[in-house]
Amino acid sequence: MEKLLIVGVNTRPLAQSAYELGYEIYSASYFCTSDFNSYHHKKCILKENPHYSCGYFQESYRPPELRELCSEWIYEIDYIIPYTGISPQNFPSSKVLGNKNVENIENKYQLYKKIRKHFNLPETFLLSSLEEAWEIKNQNPEKEYLIKPVYGSGGYGISHLNSFRPYTVSEDPESPDNRNYGNNRDKNNYLNSIIKEKFILQEYISGIEVSSSVISTKKEALSIISSSQIINSDHSSENKFIYSGNITPYPGDDLQIKEIGQEVVKYLKLIGSNGVDMIINNGEIYIIEVNSRFQGTFECAESSLDINLIDAHIKACQGELIKAPEVEKYSVKEIIYAPEKSLVGKINIPGVYDIPKEHTIIEKGEPIVTILQTGETYNEALNNVNYLRNKVKENIYSIKNI
Repeated sequence: MEKLLIVGVNTRPLAQSAYELGYEIYSASYFCTSDFNSYHHKKCILKENPHYSCGYFQESYRPPELRELCSEWIYEIDYIIPYTGISPQNFPSSKVLGNKNVENIENKYQLYKKIRKHFNLPETFLLSSLEEAWEIKNQNPEKEYLIKPVYGSGGYGISHLNSFRPYTVSEDPESPDNRNYGNNRDKNNYLNSIIKEKFILQEYISGIEVSSSVISTKKEALSIISSSQIINSDHSSENKFIYSGNITPYPGDDLQIKEIGQEVVKYLKLIGSNGVDMIINNGEIYIIEVNSRFQGTFECAESSLDINLIDAHIKACQGELIKAPEVEKYSVKEIIYAPEKSLVGKINIPGVYDIPKEHTIIEKGEPIVTILQTGETYNEALNNVNYLRNKVKENIYSIKNI
């Protein structure tokens, strides 16, 4: 039995699919919730304990710690699949199943420079101070802008420029004026971080958030499914860019979405499973990000297409492209975030995953569970999710009410 190591923030969905293919599974993950089947071998960073807080992911997670967590397995296993939150460049390239050198893709500004002459992207700048950002804004008052980290995924660290007043490095981030303006721990922490390192200023394009999931070999690419993104308003407004789920397929004309996804992946010469995130604005499509790995749509794609995506990925890495699968049904994934500091009760609901241990404390804005549901129609799938969401909330208790 071949040994496969899966590394990422949450490896549960990939581990399940790989297990079904007969691999001996090694898993290194940040999250490791009560419903995570160990399969064979697992290690986790976050230790959940009753009546103790799980803390804040953005403050606690460090990729080098995840790499160190699985270091003793690296030379024991046969293959490695890096997932969200860690780069394949942290591992021996000979063992990585998928893209190996992705620096020019993970670095958002390098990606912008690499593809801007060939595809439609929002105007993007690499800056080192908020004064520079406000100078650009003042020269283009009709435009809105976002501040983004150079590296990162899942929407963490993204804010509207207007969330921060013009700020100089000489000012004290802990002064009453600055603290009161943000009135938010995440905003102040982020403000402290961006003045110490370079960041991205990107023109904000409003519209419909979509993506294309693409399987590719070195010679050809196939967009297997499109998706639309769920915007979850339950968590704090400062976190509204954080990934909250997807619906597959996109419930509209997706031909152009899929074609652009294929073109981008072929241009970048990616292999395996990849994703291209886009915005549709008044019929015009803008590329926002490229994920040179499995995407958050993994479970939805598998369910809608009735395929094993790990199998399709490995075959593509070996030069074999699967035949275009047919969409069987709509699939919805929604991540439920804590609207306030909460205590989790006992959750045992079919269709609900990534369940914290009973009596665990989840901080405001942090993920609680993942809901996965399907339907023959778009509305049926959404209704099924809405029903489970309400069931989950019956088992979530506000700390202030305890």
